[in-house]
Parts: sequence; C-alpha cells; structure tokens
Amino acid sequence: MTQRSHRRDFLKTTAALAGATLPYWTTSAQNRALGHSLVADRHILGCIGTGDRWDQVVTGALKHSDCVAVCDVDKSHMEKGREKVTDIQGKNGKDIPVDMHEDYRKVLDRKDIDVVTIVTPDHWHSKIAIDAMRAGKDVYCEKPLTLTINEGKQIRKVLQETKRVFQVGTQQRSEMGLNFLKAVAMIKQGRIGQVQKIICDIGGSTDSGAISEADVPEGLNWELWLGQAPKVAYRSSKEAKSSNGKYPASRSHYEFRWWYEYSGGKMTDWGAHHVDIASWALGIDETGPVTVEGTAVHPCEMKNGMPTQDDRYNAAVSFDVTVMCPGDVEMHIVSNSKDGNGILFEGTEGRFHVSRGSMKGAPIEALKDKPITEDDLMKLYKGKKPGNHMGNFFECIADRTDPISDVYSHHRAMTTCHLANIAIRLGRKLTWDAEKEQIVGDSDANQWLSREQRKGYEIDVIV
Repeated sequence: MTQRSHRRDFLKTTAALAGATLPYWTTSAQNRALGHSLVADRHILGCIGTGDRWDQVVTGALKHSDCVAVCDVDKSHMEKGREKVTDIQGKNGKDIPVDMHEDYRKVLDRKDIDVVTIVTPDHWHSKIAIDAMRAGKDVYCEKPLTLTINEGKQIRKVLQETKRVFQVGTQQRSEMGLNFLKAVAMIKQGRIGQVQKIICDIGGSTDSGAISEADVPEGLNWELWLGQAPKVAYRSSKEAKSSNGKYPASRSHYEFRWWYEYSGGKMTDWGAHHVDIASWALGIDETGPVTVEGTAVHPCEMKNGMPTQDDRYNAAVSFDVTVMCPGDVEMHIVSNSKDGNGILFEGTEGRFHVSRGSMKGAPIEALKDKPITEDDLMKLYKGKKPGNHMGNFFECIADRTDPISDVYSHHRAMTTCHLANIAIRLGRKLTWDAEKEQIVGDSDANQWLSREQRKGYEIDVIV
C-alpha cells in the first residue's frame, strides 16, 4: 500500500468514526476530514521548531503539503508559527485547523502526519530525527544534523532500518544560482586538472563577553530547550555582544550557535555548507579525511578541551585548520581569507573561487566556450532536475529515493567538521581511520566522538 492510499483510507476512516471516543490526534484529523479541508493526495506536515530559520523552510514545504501542527518549546514562537501557517494556507483557500504542541512527541504520535520538518537548536536535531524516523515520518532537518560523530552513525543506522526519506537542509547543493553544483561538476570533469588545495572560508564568530544570569522568558520551557545538554542557569544580556541584532546575547535563540554545549560554532554552522561541497567535489563524501590539525582563538581559556568559564560564548572565534585528504589534497578550513567567504579550488591547471554570489577565475571564463550542461548537473543531482531543495525532498518522497542532501554524505562532511573542532579544542593533530570511524592511537580524543547526555534525553541507538 502506498503512503498516499494509506492517507486516503485514514481520512475516510476518521470521517466514518465521527462521534467515537478517539485519541487526541484523531479528533483533529476527523474534524478536518469532515470539513473537507485536506486534499487526500497531499502530504500532511508537522513542524517541529518554529524559529527564524523555519520561516523559509515552511514556506517551501507548504507548496507540497498541508500543515496540521506546529511545535516549539517557546510559546511565542509556536503561536507565530501557527499564525504564519494559517495565513499561508488561508491565502490558498484552505481552512485547516493547526494544532500547537510543546512536546515534539505529540506531533510524532499523530498518525495523520507523514512528513516533519525539524528546525530546532542543533543539539536537538539527532534525537528528534531518530524518533521521527521510528514513528514512520519522512524528515527534513536543518543543518548541522549532528552534535557529535557518534550521532551521525546513530542516524545512519536508524535510516537504514526504517527506510525513510531524509533531506538535510544544506541548500547549497540545490540553490544559490547552482554555483556550487557547477563547481562540483567542474572538479569532477578535471577542469582545473588534479586538485591540490581547497580553502573553505566559513567566517569567524563572536566573543560576547560576560553574559549575566536572567529570568527565563515567559513562555519558554527552559528544561525542554536544554534537553540532553547540561542543566544550567539561563543567561541573557542586552549589554553583552550578540551576533544577531534580532536577539540579545544569550544561551538560547539564534545565539546558541556559539556554545559548544548546543552546537559547534562556525565550524559546523557554515562548515556544514562549504566543507560539504568541498568533500563532494573531492569524492570523499563516502570516506573522509586522513589527518586534521589546526589552531584557534576561543573567547575564554580552554582546559583539556573544555571552557573554563560558563558566562560567555565558548566556540572558536577564529581558526585555521588543515585537513589532509586522500591523494595528498590539502583542505583548509579558515575563518578569514583574502578571497572572502566561499571555496577556493586550486589544481594543476588552474584555480577558481565560488561563493553564493559569484564564481571567479580563468576556468570560469572558459565556461563560455565549454559550458557545464544541464545533463552534467542532472547526473550530479542523482538524475533529477536541480534548483529547488524542498522540491527535491518531496520528489524523493514520491519515488522513495535519496534526496540530494542525504544523511550518508552529510555525516561524512560533518565528521570532518567535528574532527576539526576536536583538534582545535585539544590542541593536537588527529589521524582518522575513515573505515573504522575512529581516531588512530589517541584514546582520549576518541572519547570526544560522543558526549554525555542528560538523563531522560538520551539517544538509545547502539552503534
């Protein structure tokens, strides 16, 4: 039975059971079915996490699905989320009740929902994604997908077991004028000869200075927000330096990126984009690096890899990491370069720079005479037409194939980023066995492949 025929049968059943005593999710679905609000052959969407990044995600998702539930541990975000969904669907002539849930598990328990978006802080991505797959949902999850290398292995295992369709939100593989897709095609076609060096400039981050303890904002469930992370006091201060003018410096909204407890700093925030493209171009998105070493400046003193202060951002502000890849190719992950944010590819027969806004260099000029063709791009794009990341996700749901930003390649790219963070935090060179997915000859560093998770929020997948 197909998913769509199952959904049609479900809607018929809920309509027939009007008046019966049913679970909480069925009551909402029944009302929608009786009101003829849902189109049976469209996917039914639940949104977990409704902060800033979600706005773009849900706008794309609603072109292919009908949303019936939003979830967030911040009540104000959740209410704005429901308002946004109701407004978009209303403009499309759909009067669909949108339920609100603080606990994501209530979204996953609903049998009418077959697709979920996960747009939460990074430290929640893996657990929710694993629970979603086990609940039979197809998943679109924002990057970076993982907090540790072990989490990537756990997600990969559950994906193999459940056979769900899973798209990671690394949109550079699909969009940005197709600049990065063209760059990958150029490398794979040997347009600059043998690649020797790649520089991924992903920018630096912010030193906040001291952030004072503060009352938890009304409507924010701080316990649930923290999840597997250590239980700590809430911190927020308008006097401290934030990286985003919309929010003050804090431990939570948007600014969570600069705390190792919840993310990996710029190394995983933008590394998830540029290191991913570089790995794809080199063909190491199925294997990995050989060695990783580098230096960094942190906002506070680090001892044995751990920050010695808890009142300020602690992820690296600046860094210079050298990743040796198979074939003696050097990949540099830096916070600042003369070419600016983007990727510089250097080979035996030329060099070029690619960013979200441009492609520059003699090999780019040569494309006028010998362009990258649409067929070239489609071959890279797993036989589908590139151009829309969310559209690719729903196209793959229909034919049950892997999307362009699949879990397997993303895990390998994030492994490089996580290793880079481990190297700069411990201050030493790491040798990586890509087949065994272990750091060679360094038992202490291998402890960093996973992290202790707070009781009650553990991920119960053995790998």
